[in-house]
Amino acid sequence: MGTTKKPRKKYRPKPVLQNPVGYVLESMMPIRNHDFPLVDLKIKNHMAMTMLLQGKAKKDDMDKLIALSNMSEALWELGFGKEYQNVCVDGRYAILSIVNRATKHGRFTPTGPEITMLNTLMELHDAQMEVITVKDMEKAVILVEAEMKAKKAKVIKK
Repeated sequence: MGTTKKPRKKYRPKPVLQNPVGYVLESMMPIRNHDFPLVDLKIKNHMAMTMLLQGKAKKDDMDKLIALSNMSEALWELGFGKEYQNVCVDGRYAILSIVNRATKHGRFTPTGPEITMLNTLMELHDAQMEVITVKDMEKAVILVEAEMKAKKAKVIKK
């Protein structure tokens, strides 16, 4: 009987940090100290919400709100805002309802209660961004990516 060899894996070099000490210090710094990226993120998220409220939301706007929801839920899982689980659940429900309705009607139209849920989710996300560090954000991104890779995330088409 012949032995079969495992196929060789493609070589993927690990990234080398140019400044490891700087990376560690940066990861311990609160996100709020990084003014520009945080302000830019808030503007994009709030603009997506404004477009939704005006009935002008496109898929890109909903993608931003979905990313906001995913990030808030991941940060919740990491212990930021543990008492606000219902806000994450309600926000996800509101987004799914809006998207499901859009598949029938061709546009994203929220109801009054959904607007309230999304506004509360936006407030939670903004508050989480004020207290987390860069390292916490990295952990949350890893959690979200793991959910996507494990196909636990619901894929929204539109």
